[in-house]
Amino acid sequence: MEQIRTEQAFNETIQQEKPTIAVFKTTWCKDCHYIEPFMPSVEQDYADRLTFVQLDRDELPDLCEAYNILGIPSFLGFRKGEEIGRFVSKLRKTREEIEQFLDQVVEAGKTASR
Repeated sequence: MEQIRTEQAFNETIQQEKPTIAVFKTTWCKDCHYIEPFMPSVEQDYADRLTFVQLDRDELPDLCEAYNILGIPSFLGFRKGEEIGRFVSKLRKTREEIEQFLDQVVEAGKTASR
């Protein structure tokens, strides 16, 4: 997963036609570490339909404030610069819940392209 380190890089990345999943994490977050073992295979399973990028909440606090990122990990879906999905909860996220969210973003991306 590509690490995004600047707001400019983030804004350029989310402009793509192919939906982008921005995963907001940080190094001290236990729930962020919980998803690490399975996220590479999830990313691989969706590689033909979604682009994945990772952002450290502590490195980009202004961007996180602008998108109201309070809990982490947070998953936001974008297409052509528009937010098309959001998966944020205070509960630990399972692989199945993440995949359900990704399926919703894939469908939203199809609807947005019509």
